[in-house]
Amino acid sequence: MALVAGVDSSTQSCKIVIRDADTGALVRTGRASHPDGTEIDPARWWEALQTAIADAGGLDDVEAIAVGGQQHGMVVLDADGKVIRDALLWNDTRSASSALDLIEELGGPQAWAEAIGSVPVASLTVTKLRWLRDHEPENAARVAAVALPHDWLTWKLSGSTDLSTLATDRSDASGTGYWSPFTEDYRRDLLELALGHDAILPTVAGPHAVAARTPSGALLGPGAGDNAGAALGLGLTTGDVAISIGTSGVVSAVSARPTADGSGMVTGFADASGAYLPLACTLNASRVLDAAARILGIDHAGLSALALSAPAGADGLVHVPYLEGERTPNRPDATGALHGMRLANTTPAHLARAAVEGMLCALADGLDALRDLGVPVERVFLIGGGAQSEAVRRIAPAVLGLDVTVPTPGEYVADGAARQAAWVLSGQDTPPAWSAAGESQVHTATATPRVREQYAAVRELTASR
Repeated sequence: MALVAGVDSSTQSCKIVIRDADTGALVRTGRASHPDGTEIDPARWWEALQTAIADAGGLDDVEAIAVGGQQHGMVVLDADGKVIRDALLWNDTRSASSALDLIEELGGPQAWAEAIGSVPVASLTVTKLRWLRDHEPENAARVAAVALPHDWLTWKLSGSTDLSTLATDRSDASGTGYWSPFTEDYRRDLLELALGHDAILPTVAGPHAVAARTPSGALLGPGAGDNAGAALGLGLTTGDVAISIGTSGVVSAVSARPTADGSGMVTGFADASGAYLPLACTLNASRVLDAAARILGIDHAGLSALALSAPAGADGLVHVPYLEGERTPNRPDATGALHGMRLANTTPAHLARAAVEGMLCALADGLDALRDLGVPVERVFLIGGGAQSEAVRRIAPAVLGLDVTVPTPGEYVADGAARQAAWVLSGQDTPPAWSAAGESQVHTATATPRVREQYAAVRELTASR
């Protein structure tokens, strides 16, 4: 039995799954925590990966490995391959003004959308490089190579210290802001516009290419960005949409063609199979539920029960959940709001319901934005930690206006990386037939009176402040 390993190096933790390459059967797992914050020493990721590997019983019997990871994080390396400064993560918004500068310098949002499929926001690596150039010029001048979290970890697993051996995949490269899904190549002019000079960038390997080998000889796949990894793990195809409720909220759809949305609502990424993965991402997702539970002094089960005890629409109480600014829509300095408070709806149950509905309405806006670009939306899969809430599962179909499939809970990003590793090991043109979706529950859509409408009205009031 050939074994493969898939890694998910996410914002909060590192998970590893070891599966049978032929059947996908789970053999063993491991995990370790990452430190909090939006600015992290990459060495902490490497330490967590070693802990997770040990927790999983090691990799001595594994023949291929692939790493999925959080997108956009800026890892800058000097000529000796040493990390110059702590990595700025996707949810670090200090580069919001840098994004505005870059948009203006290239000729506006549509020019960027046509160049890279996306309009720069603080999340994208290109804006973080501009921030580095403007605020830490000495560090910027030392940058010899720029990597992302997942490809830096792949490089570390290879044991190489040669910057020219850095490798990534098209899904993660498409989130940098200097790779084009239209030409399938880097836009070095945009890299230089941001950083002020050229630098070594990871080679973009094909979806099932061998990116490198470990010192012991195991194959290393190209890896993937987290959303593309989850899509591969679930076996999503054209017309399928994944709504992931984790630290961020992501609405992503597998599409046969790239997109270019000048409004910035949809980022035009690539996927891990050779297709495309247009997506809308919110900064505020499961932590909206965390905050509501904290305010009410209850656990998540209690929050779910309270939310389900209140009527749909929370009797007019609306929560706009911009608790950490927002990425979609692009409002990095926004704050959250409660609107429509009356004596009758200022109860714990109404607040719980408003929190769940507000989070889901923001994701429904992302789903609408995909449709507006002509992206097919046929099936919706609800995944991520937030999908474990009964209230979220039961309220989502009504807010989204679609039946919602909730697959068996799992580590979908790590599973997608493992499926890629099996694909690399097989040498075949198509990925293994197995997926990690397991048994699924389908929740049927029902009509909800005015939830989306009342949310939209308050969202725009919030934007005008």
